[in-house]
Amino acid sequence: MPREITAFSNPLIKYVRDLRDKRHRRAAGQFLAEGLRILTEARETGRLPRTLFYAATSANHPLVHALSMDVEDAGGESIQTTPDILSKLSGKDNPQAVVGVFDEFAVTLEDLDRSASGIWLVAERLRDPGNLGTILRTGDAVGAGGLILIGESVDPFSVEAVRASMGALFTIPVVKSEWTPFLDWLRTGPGQLVGLSLDTDTDYRSATYAAPTFLLTGNEAQGMLPEMAEACDTLVKIPMLGKADSLNAAVATAVMAYEVLAQQRG
Repeated sequence: MPREITAFSNPLIKYVRDLRDKRHRRAAGQFLAEGLRILTEARETGRLPRTLFYAATSANHPLVHALSMDVEDAGGESIQTTPDILSKLSGKDNPQAVVGVFDEFAVTLEDLDRSASGIWLVAERLRDPGNLGTILRTGDAVGAGGLILIGESVDPFSVEAVRASMGALFTIPVVKSEWTPFLDWLRTGPGQLVGLSLDTDTDYRSATYAAPTFLLTGNEAQGMLPEMAEACDTLVKIPMLGKADSLNAAVATAVMAYEVLAQQRG
């Protein structure tokens, strides 16, 4: 049976609220996800929160009820609470009906099966959680095998990144790696590395994207490092007809990913 928490002073509320902070999140090995859509997506992939918070007014919602039962059956805890406490946990004035506390999960390069998809996304020193979430959603949309984050990138388990992913964090494997280990792994099997760059005349529509293709997007402000560009099998650019010289990293990734998908599907 769910228990009820209505006091802001409850230690569990403070613990969960602190998961919004990166240092506390890393120490705890847990993260927050909010919203019925995101938690339902997680549930469908077999991942359930350790702790589920939901508004008492949502207790009879079929999906909330089913989620609560599944969490308890798996040994977790479901907690009825107030909209004000949900707002405190999520950091939003208009909170979602549910908030879940999940254990972080790690995926390594060795866990990846490059034959699982013809498209793989690689992002180097990605800084913006909104970009990360959007790239994950793009990956899910095109059936990408995973997202590989190179270097000091934004935390995929931050509240902002999880929110922006709209559940794709649970459907797309995310690997953190440094450049050299990634390149060593890539060269042990099939796969071409295609980098998005301003320093080339090759239009992205004129390149050939044999499966599996790994699409590399550089840092939002600085682009990719020279040694990364040198390691790419192909460099391509997206033509810009206006005054801006490049697209947002997430938008550019989406444009490229759909071109690869179109080619590979014939």
